[in-house]
Amino acid sequence: MSDVPAAEAPAVDPSALQAGDNARGRLERLLDPGSFLELGSRRRHRASAFGLEKRRPETDGVVAGTGRLGGRAVNVYAQDRRVLGGSLGEAHADKIARSIDKAIKGGVPIVGINDSGGARIQEGVAALDGYGQVFSANVAASGRVPQVALILGPCAGGAVYSPALMDFVVMSDESYMFLTGPRVVKAVTGEDVDSRSLGGPEVHGSRSGVCHFVVDDDAAAFALTRRLLDFLPPSAAARTPSVEARPPLDVDMNEVVPKEGRQPYDVRNVIGGLVDAGDFLEVQPDWAANLVIGFARIDGETVGIVANQAKWLAGVLDLTASEKGARFVRFCDAFGIPLVVLVDVPGFLPGTAQEYNGVIRKGAKLLHAFASATVPRVTVVLRKAFGGSYIVMNSRSLGADAVLAWPNAELAVMGAEGAADVIFRRQIEDNPSRRDDLIDSYRSEAMQVDLAARRGSVDEIIDPADTRRALVTLLGSLRGGREPGYVHDNLPQ
Repeated sequence: MSDVPAAEAPAVDPSALQAGDNARGRLERLLDPGSFLELGSRRRHRASAFGLEKRRPETDGVVAGTGRLGGRAVNVYAQDRRVLGGSLGEAHADKIARSIDKAIKGGVPIVGINDSGGARIQEGVAALDGYGQVFSANVAASGRVPQVALILGPCAGGAVYSPALMDFVVMSDESYMFLTGPRVVKAVTGEDVDSRSLGGPEVHGSRSGVCHFVVDDDAAAFALTRRLLDFLPPSAAARTPSVEARPPLDVDMNEVVPKEGRQPYDVRNVIGGLVDAGDFLEVQPDWAANLVIGFARIDGETVGIVANQAKWLAGVLDLTASEKGARFVRFCDAFGIPLVVLVDVPGFLPGTAQEYNGVIRKGAKLLHAFASATVPRVTVVLRKAFGGSYIVMNSRSLGADAVLAWPNAELAVMGAEGAADVIFRRQIEDNPSRRDDLIDSYRSEAMQVDLAARRGSVDEIIDPADTRRALVTLLGSLRGGREPGYVHDNLPQ
C-alpha cells in the first residue's frame, strides 16, 4: 500500500509527443542557453511483461545530462510523465543514479525535476530495486554536492524519498507529493481527501516541512534554483563563490528592535540592515516561522543566517523550529558556509503537545548541530536570551567563535517576572506591592548584559549600528580556518 502506481498521475495521450520533449524543454529552460548536453537519450527499458515490449520509447521517461547554470557546471535530470507516465523502472532509475554519481565524481550540484506517478508496476521488484539505487546515490551525494529537487508535477509513492534525501525541495503550484494516494487513503482509513489537500505545496510548505520553497510555476522554480545555487559552493571540496561587496539596506539599527522585551518586530528588517544589499534568500519561510533561516552575503561572502523571529510566537523555540534550524546548520557546516546567529529568545515553548512530540529530542538536534559545527560561528544577542534556549542558540559555551550583544540585551535563566516569583516568593506573598521592585532588583542584579560580558559569556557589547562592521571583521578573520572538504552528510531530520 505504500507505493502509488503511475496510473494515479494525470493521463496524457503520448501519440502526438516525441519522447522526452517536455523534460528536455524544461532542462533547456533551466540551464544556460545552449549548454545542455544530453546523455542516454536512446536508453530503453528491457521489460517484456504486460505488453511493455510494445512500448519502449527512447529516454524511458527521464532525460538526463549536464550543462551550466549561471555559468557553473551542474548535472541534471528531468522525469516526463507524458512518457510511460514518468514511471520509474530499471533503466529509468539507472539514468538518474548515474547522473548523481557523475555529479559526485565531478564535484558539481545535482538538480532533479520530479514529475512521476511512482513505480512502474509492470516491472515489479526491478522498479523497487531501481528506487533503492537512486536512494543510495542520494545518500552517497549527501554533504558532498548540493542536491536540489524540483517537484513540478506528481511525486508519489517511493518517488518521494529521493527529494526527501536531497538538500532542498522546491514545489510548484501544480505539484503534489505523498506516500500513499487519495484512493489508498480512502480505502484504508476512510478519509476523503484530494491530491492537493493530501500533499500539495501548502501542506508541505507550511505543515510538514518537507518543502523548502513554494513557487508559482516552472519559470519561478528555475529562477529560484539559479538564485539558490548562486549562494552555494559547487561541492564540499570548493569554497563558496565570492562577489563584489555591496552596502546593506539603510536601516536604523538603534530603532529596529523595540526596547520593550515583549513588543514584536520582524527580524528580517534586522537582517536587511546587516547583509549585502539586503539580499536574503529565506528558506522554509512558512514552516516554523518562529525561526528564520536562509542565505545572504556579508562583504561579498555567503553566510547562513539563523534568527529568532519575535513576531511569531514571541520567537520561542519549539520542536519544529529546532528541527528546521538543525538541518540548516548541518547543511551550512557540510558546505563550509559561516553562520551568523541573531538571538532574541524567551525560552522553549511549554506544553504537553511539545513534550509528547519530542521537544527534548528535537531541541537536542539543534544543540548538537551547533556544537559540532566547524565553520565560523558568530552570535549577536539582540534583546534577550533566556534559559535552555540561550544555550542552544549558538552560545559561547557551545563553541561560538564570538558572541556579541547589544547594550539592552538580557541574558538569564528566565525572564525577570518568573525569576522574581521564584526567588522572592515569600516576600511577595507577605507584601504583594513589592513585586515590581523585586522584579527590577532581579533584572539589575542578574540579567544585565555587562554581567555576562564580565564572565566571558559575551565577548563584546557593541552599538547596534556597528554590528555589520563587527561581523565583516570577525568573519574575515575566521574565513581561512577550515579547508574545504567532506565533513559529514546532511541527514534528513
